[in-house]
Amino acid sequence: MNKDSKIYVGGHTGLLGTALLKKLELEGYRNIITKTSNELDLINQERVKDFFNKEQPEYVFLCAGLTGGIIANKTYPATFLHTNIAIQDNVFEAAQRHGVKHLIFYGSSCMYPKYSPQPIKEDYLFDGKIEETSEAYAIAKIAGVIACKSYNIEFNTKRFIALVPNTMFGPHDNFDPNTSHVIPSLIRKFHEAKEGKKENVMLWGSGNPRREFVFSEDVADASIFAMLNADKLENGHYNIGTSEDYSIKELANMIASIVGNKGEIFWDVTKPDGSPRKLLDSSKFLTLGRKPLTTLEKGLKITYEWFLKNGKKY
Repeated sequence: MNKDSKIYVGGHTGLLGTALLKKLELEGYRNIITKTSNELDLINQERVKDFFNKEQPEYVFLCAGLTGGIIANKTYPATFLHTNIAIQDNVFEAAQRHGVKHLIFYGSSCMYPKYSPQPIKEDYLFDGKIEETSEAYAIAKIAGVIACKSYNIEFNTKRFIALVPNTMFGPHDNFDPNTSHVIPSLIRKFHEAKEGKKENVMLWGSGNPRREFVFSEDVADASIFAMLNADKLENGHYNIGTSEDYSIKELANMIASIVGNKGEIFWDVTKPDGSPRKLLDSSKFLTLGRKPLTTLEKGLKITYEWFLKNGKKY
């Protein structure tokens, strides 16, 4: 991937897409193609075909897709399943037909079994039952990971690369209280509680589950690194994480401190916790030479600063 290579970033307005655009531009890549969902509906097969016919991208970062937290996953499972599989299928097929040099697809840690041994190795993918609340989304992501491997096998290529980052966060995240993941949801809750001078904040679950969080710009760095080192990669997926996890209680206390919320935190244990722990074993990717760069606290501070300037739009 050279500085003048034609690069398509699908989903460029989202959490990872904006981070990728920033990193690519900082590193001198200028021939970057972007399309909003109104300009290019990736669910529409004919429009995807027309786009690849016209633009002929050499490299693709497929950040586009539908994501959400526990509430969204439980409420809209069919929408999550259909949307993500349709996008993946259309883009993969077009990329293969038009000889894209490399495409990066992003899986999710929710693909792994709910009670998987920790830390989770790539080989544990089918070793147990996945978490029910995210089942449809997880199945779509598993399909994408297997599709990457299958295309490479059938067409004797290393064209498709599958990366599996753990829970991402950062600027341009989704802060909608009905569809957001845990970090943006907590940032908004604590900020609004502080603004409303509330004496306490009620949070879902017990707070005991442990999670690993990855700053979006670190995943963008890892993605560019993977493109530049594609010849060293095996035909299989790679976990992308920090090798550190935190309980939701620890996370909540950290965010409350950063936001400046001094109210008491209560936990609604009638609400679901999800998987008890999700810590990825990222050693396979880290041994290639790419290391995580941003601490959780630093990333949270950057994210909250961005929210203060832009959060009302989300």
